[in-house]
Amino acid sequence: MLNVVVINGGRGAGTLIPALLRRQGLHVTSIVNAYDDGKSTGEIRKFFGMLGPSDLRKVQELMLPEDDPDYAANCEVFSYRFPDDAQRETVLAQLNAFASGETDKLLHIQFQQAKIRSALRSFVSEFLAGLNVIEKIRGEQLKFADCSIMNCIYAGAFLVFQRNIELATLFIDRLFKLKGTVLPTSIEDKKLVALRENGEILYSEAEIVELRSSVRVERVYLLDESLDKARFETLSAAEKRYYLERHHCRVPASPKVELALQQADIIIYAAGTQHSSLYPTYMSSGIARNIADNKHALKVFVTNIGADYETPSYHASDYIKGAHKYLNLSDARFYGMHELFDCVLVNQSGEGENYVDYDEAGFQDVPVRRIVDVFENLDAKGRHDGDKVTQLVMSLHDERTVPFGGMH
Repeated sequence: MLNVVVINGGRGAGTLIPALLRRQGLHVTSIVNAYDDGKSTGEIRKFFGMLGPSDLRKVQELMLPEDDPDYAANCEVFSYRFPDDAQRETVLAQLNAFASGETDKLLHIQFQQAKIRSALRSFVSEFLAGLNVIEKIRGEQLKFADCSIMNCIYAGAFLVFQRNIELATLFIDRLFKLKGTVLPTSIEDKKLVALRENGEILYSEAEIVELRSSVRVERVYLLDESLDKARFETLSAAEKRYYLERHHCRVPASPKVELALQQADIIIYAAGTQHSSLYPTYMSSGIARNIADNKHALKVFVTNIGADYETPSYHASDYIKGAHKYLNLSDARFYGMHELFDCVLVNQSGEGENYVDYDEAGFQDVPVRRIVDVFENLDAKGRHDGDKVTQLVMSLHDERTVPFGGMH
C-alpha cells in the first residue's frame, strides 16, 4: 500500500483525488486548510468561533463510497444547501423535528443506517442547543439562506468534540466510511488577510477569492482576530505593513498532518486557488520541514490550467515559485527547490486569457524536472485529466523504484 498525500483546496483536486481513489493499492490523504469565510461558512465561523468546514466537506464528498447503501442520501447531505429564501422558523422546525426523533428524515433526506441517523441527530441537536445560546449572547440570528446543512452538522460536531475541528473531521470520515482521509492543516482558528502590491488590504478569505484585478497579491497573513476595516484604513501604508508583519501567526500543522507527510510515498501539490487555499497551507509550520526531510517520497507539483481571479497575470513558472516562497515562510530554515519538488507538470493545451501561459524562460531558474504536456481534460475544459495525471505520477514513482539486484 502506497501512501499518497495531496495538498489541495476544496475543488482544486476535484478530478485528481477521484482518479487516485480508483487506483488499487493507494491510501489517499488530502491536506486542506479551513480558512474559508465566505457565505454560509463565514456565518458559521462567526457564530461558533471555528474554522470553516466547507473545503473539508467538499473533499470528503469526493471520497464517499459508491457501494454504500446510503450513497445517494450521503451525497445529498454533503451537497444540500437551504434555498436563498429559506424561512428561519421553517428551517429550525425541520431541524428540531429530526433532533428530537419526531422524524427519521433530516429535512427530506432518509438514511437507511441507524448509526448515521444517530450520529447526525446528535450533531444537529448540539448545533441547535449551541446556536440558541450563542444567538442570545451575540444579540443576532444566524442567517440560513444558502447555508450548507453539512456546515450546521460540522458546527454541532465541533462542539461535541470539544471544539477540535480535526477530531470532528475524522469522526465524519469514519461515519461515512470514506475511501480516503481528509485532514485540516491546523486546528487553530486564524483569520486570513492579504496585502496587494499596490498597498490595498483584502480583509478576508472571501475578498481574496473574489478579487477582480490585475494587481497581484504581495503576501497573505494569518491573524488571531479579524481586522476592523474602518479603523485599519486610517493607518498609513507603512503602519499597515508593520502591523501585519508583527501580528502574523506562525500556525503549526497538526501532528496528524506531519505524520502523513513523514509516511508519504508520494506527495502531490494539486492545482487550485493559490492565495486563499494553498499558500496558507504551505506556510504552516511543519509542512515544508516534513516534506523536505522525507527523502524517499516522490514530490510532484501540478500547475494550474486556467487563470483565476486571484492570479490573473500568473505564468506557469509563477505557481511553483510562489509555492517555494510560501513554503519558506513556514519556519526559520531555508529550503531549496530540490528538497521540496522532484517534478513540475505544466499544461500546454490552449492559449488566451482563459489559460495559464507556459513561459519556458521563466523556468530557467527552476532546477526541477519539467514535464510539459496536455494535462487538460478536453471534454471538460479548464479541468485536469485526473486519470492522465495519476498515470504519469505512478510512472514517475515506478522510475524511482530500484528493482531487486538493480544496483551495482
